Amino acid sequence: MKIFPAVDILGGQCVQLVQGRKESSRRYGDPLKCASGWIEEGADCLHIINLDGAFGDAGKNAGIIREIIDETGVFIQLGGGIRSITDASGWLNTGVDRVIIGTMAVKEPETVRTLADEWGSERICAGVDAKDGQVVVKGWEESAGDYLSWAEKFEELGAGSLLYTNVDVEGLERGISSEPVRDLISKTKIPVIASGGVTSTEDVKVLYDMGAGGVVLGSALYSGKINFKDALEVIR
Repeated sequence: MKIFPAVDILGGQCVQLVQGRKESSRRYGDPLKCASGWIEEGADCLHIINLDGAFGDAGKNAGIIREIIDETGVFIQLGGGIRSITDASGWLNTGVDRVIIGTMAVKEPETVRTLADEWGSERICAGVDAKDGQVVVKGWEESAGDYLSWAEKFEELGAGSLLYTNVDVEGLERGISSEPVRDLISKTKIPVIASGGVTSTEDVKVLYDMGAGGVVLGSALYSGKINFKDALEVIR
């Protein structure tokens, strides 16, 4: 299992949001400095989200993200504001190892197949953001159907992995809800990266034991509720 420290970028700053709300942002400074700090603590991969892109300004933060790619040299998965095949291909050409496509994958499912055929399944991750068991898109405001059904569809279309975000617990720092993750892992054969609510090393261990392919550490990592080195020890 891989442990991905999150580097979410909004207005040029590394931030964390509560329940995806822009007005809830907590700032943690320079994104490259944050990314480098996690690498110094042992991270060999990063989870970068261009929040400005998710909120409609896809070009914002592009320079910062390219700088992180160039300076860190670790495995990077990137999401946020990827609205077209051209957007996804542009980032993959730039040096991102894997793109995360969410709203586009739901609205235009065949784009998953097109990108997987062109770049290889391992570089395409489909986002499964779920609230009350339903996939939600467009800033988590619009429901689009059962999350397990969508996960199966994304796998059939060629996605090499799934990013499952449990919106119900995301950013609250109250722990994970393990049942929906377990159900998703049992439903698909491709790796599931779990995000949302991971607050303790026990949460990491539960996800590791159930067979998650990865875990994203966000709010609790930045607030100090979970120590990155301790989280690494769980999977070693």
